[in-house]
Amino acid sequence: MQKNVVIIGGEGKLARLFNRELSKLGMSVFSLDKNDWHKADELFAQADAVIVAVPIHLTLDVIARCHQLPVECILADLTSIKSSPLRAMLDIHSGPVLGLHPMFGPDVSDFSHQTIAVCDGREPDKTLWFKQLLKNTGAELYTISASEHDESMTFIQALRHFSTFAYGVHLQQEQADLSSLIKLSSPIYRLELAMVGRLFAQDPELYADIIFSSKSNISMIKRYHQRLGELISLLENKDKAGFINQFSDVGDWFGDDAQRFLKESSAMLDSTQKS
Repeated sequence: MQKNVVIIGGEGKLARLFNRELSKLGMSVFSLDKNDWHKADELFAQADAVIVAVPIHLTLDVIARCHQLPVECILADLTSIKSSPLRAMLDIHSGPVLGLHPMFGPDVSDFSHQTIAVCDGREPDKTLWFKQLLKNTGAELYTISASEHDESMTFIQALRHFSTFAYGVHLQQEQADLSSLIKLSSPIYRLELAMVGRLFAQDPELYADIIFSSKSNISMIKRYHQRLGELISLLENKDKAGFINQFSDVGDWFGDDAQRFLKESSAMLDSTQKS
């Protein structure tokens, strides 16, 4: 059955990807951007789902403008944080609400085998058709509470991105010879260096939004900084035994996953070298 889907921020890269994938399944997808907001009432009146797909720092303001949706219309967002947008959507819309976070960027070719985090807001039974639609694109849905999602993103996104940012800044300020590093790199370091370079090839405001999005991110990064200092003391004190003990403790904490990750990363490196 054909449904009408409105994507706010529809000219953004991720929004265009969703437009393309949903259109493939026969949905009527309409784009709404800041320059054509005069069309909002007309589009909202016929909408079965409205998706907010704007940068984090604009999300709450845009959600506040979605107060005249049909009662059966789904209001959803694609933001990488979930708690505050979900609360805002629940406050502004009396119908079904759904928080979504695509765990991929706009450069993927399609949704096949890509994970989308799903945070139910209100009336999950009335969002089943949209969830099935996402599954039909080939996406894999992972249902999680908004608070659990945001806690995980502190590690997966904020801490990881900040660590990569700091490493890039360090390379730049040390005036490291990139061409030499590339030539002397082992396959694993070449991949790590590529991931650092990849970050700086993208939109800085996007990563600033992610890292600055919550106080818990800053607290986590500060604790990471504190632990770095504690670990540096092992080096300063020439405490090799302490280093080895800490290394072993972490290995025990990873358990069987350590060997699994070793095999997975080796397979990835082998595939990269052959391509």
